[in-house]
Amino acid sequence: MTGKSLHILVTGGAGFIGSHIVDAYLQAGHRVTVVDNLSTGKEANLSPGARFVKADIGDPVLGRLFAGGRFDVVNHHAAQMDVRRSVADPAMDARTNVLGLLNLLELSRRNGVGKIIFAASGGTYYGECRLPARESDPPAPLSPYGVSKLAGEHYIRAYGALHGLRFTVLRYGNVYGPRQDPHGEAGVVAIFCRRLSSGASVSIFGDGRQQRDYVHVSDVVRANGLALRRGDGESLNVGTGRAVSVNELFKTLKAASGSGSAAKRCPSRPGELLRSVLNVARAKKVLGWTPRVSLEKGLRETFLYARGPVS
Repeated sequence: MTGKSLHILVTGGAGFIGSHIVDAYLQAGHRVTVVDNLSTGKEANLSPGARFVKADIGDPVLGRLFAGGRFDVVNHHAAQMDVRRSVADPAMDARTNVLGLLNLLELSRRNGVGKIIFAASGGTYYGECRLPARESDPPAPLSPYGVSKLAGEHYIRAYGALHGLRFTVLRYGNVYGPRQDPHGEAGVVAIFCRRLSSGASVSIFGDGRQQRDYVHVSDVVRANGLALRRGDGESLNVGTGRAVSVNELFKTLKAASGSGSAAKRCPSRPGELLRSVLNVARAKKVLGWTPRVSLEKGLRETFLYARGPVS
């Protein structure tokens, strides 16, 4: 693909990350179609500049959409992303994350799609990370969600080998920022922001020393922009390389908010990872990408968004 304008299908384009990617693609002059069933995505996130099709990624209507769309790129962000729900109902998780992806891959193969960009999960692949995890480290997913996303990578690589479908896989750390849903396991920053803005106490499970790699959504968006024309055949970590504890996260957010909210200590959750952090050297080399938003700046921006206008 050269520097020409592309027609891009973004699945999950009404969601937290997907909607930001849609905005960036439109701003870059690309034509964008969004597919989202709005089970977790929001109509308010949809850009009026994109065509919107309300559908599930397994819906037969996608056959007609692909046949008439002539998409250059499929950016796949639609997913079942709740780890706890995947444990409770692994078959449902697989229907969305495996069978839904297979439907997209088949439609892409049949209709001449040039490339697929796949949102993967660096936060669930590597298990406990004493050192920042590299892409070459052996995967050790501990949940059906992590297994289904890893299976998706393998299917994509198989389609690349069998059918010449170009691809880039982006393995995200813990993404945060404006539009993140505060209802759910993955949105810890959004949950803390909501509690702090209302003055309510913030629940911290265990000793709060659990560490994660928090990456701002705008940095993730830039990686998706660069992946349109770079990174073919690669699986790349997208994070910061910095491990941040829940205690540090709360302290930084509390300082940014000026809130008097207190931390409420809760029993630790069984099976929770203690440390997950990503080595991002390969993404820097392959994509020419580097994270730009500091945790302090990103958390301050996210809190202001969650708080809303001050009356």
